Amino acid sequence: MHRIAVLDDYQSVAASFCDWSQLPEPAEVVEFHDAVADPDALVARLRPFDVVLAMRERTRFPREVLERLPDLRLLVTTGMRNKSIDVTAATELGITVCGTGSQTTATAELTWALILATLRHVPQEDASIRAGGWQQTLGGDLAGGTLGVVGLGRLGSQVARIGAAFGMDVVAWSQNLTDERAAECGARRVGKEELFATADVVTVHLVWSKRTRGLITAADLARMKPTAVFVNTSRGPIVEEAALIDVLREGRIAGAGIDVYDTEPLPRDHPLRELRRAVLTPHLGYVTRGSYEIYYREAVEDVAAWLSGRPLRVIRPG
Repeated sequence: MHRIAVLDDYQSVAASFCDWSQLPEPAEVVEFHDAVADPDALVARLRPFDVVLAMRERTRFPREVLERLPDLRLLVTTGMRNKSIDVTAATELGITVCGTGSQTTATAELTWALILATLRHVPQEDASIRAGGWQQTLGGDLAGGTLGVVGLGRLGSQVARIGAAFGMDVVAWSQNLTDERAAECGARRVGKEELFATADVVTVHLVWSKRTRGLITAADLARMKPTAVFVNTSRGPIVEEAALIDVLREGRIAGAGIDVYDTEPLPRDHPLRELRRAVLTPHLGYVTRGSYEIYYREAVEDVAAWLSGRPLRVIRPG
């Protein structure tokens, strides 16, 4: 009998989305609800399984882990891109890697939730009113302001169009952005320095890669206006985290909405947890019912297809 491990089911909801009756043969399915970062502990947990379902990038599968799982034959990830899996190593070891489709609007929606919550001090006012207070802060405005979008791909373009609907002047920058692409999204292409210096809201929507790691530097954050807010729903390592903590702690920007971090889950003693200028969410960009319906339904399809000898949505090296 095949044994299937469902990893990082933080909300204990995987069972309600997965219909394992679709499988062509019986299987034992075990859901795990915690994160395991230690490689030795991860190997010990997964050694009995020949199929693993990974939720996004919550668990890392480098070569040194995959080499210690000789019975693993299928690794399914939600989404079609997962930087935490060494696909080259998996392929060399005879492990099939498959992915799923994705919900395309959830992260853009969360981006605007964070922009509005940060700009209008929603968490602070909520806490105040529950404690008996009334009108403690002075919010910022979107209409007439400038939205700076770093990365104008699938997600960034959605955010840009919403910014225009709010009456914002939308500017954008990325390493390969063209004037034509910016105009298609209702934005103007500007230089990186100009974007950080002029935007009232800076929001990041870049793909995490070697090229984008640390791309947003202390110098970039230092250029921001003291009334501006910074939002990141992309990946934590794209931003120099220590520099972001410094500008927030010193009050050199008005606030930040942060959904992604260098280390996830965020350590309990992390300094961001103490900064009241930061609105923090636990990597919720993709965590919606619609997303999970796609992820888990197609993950079960992937397992069923692999068991039938016709794997679907195979992710190959490159």
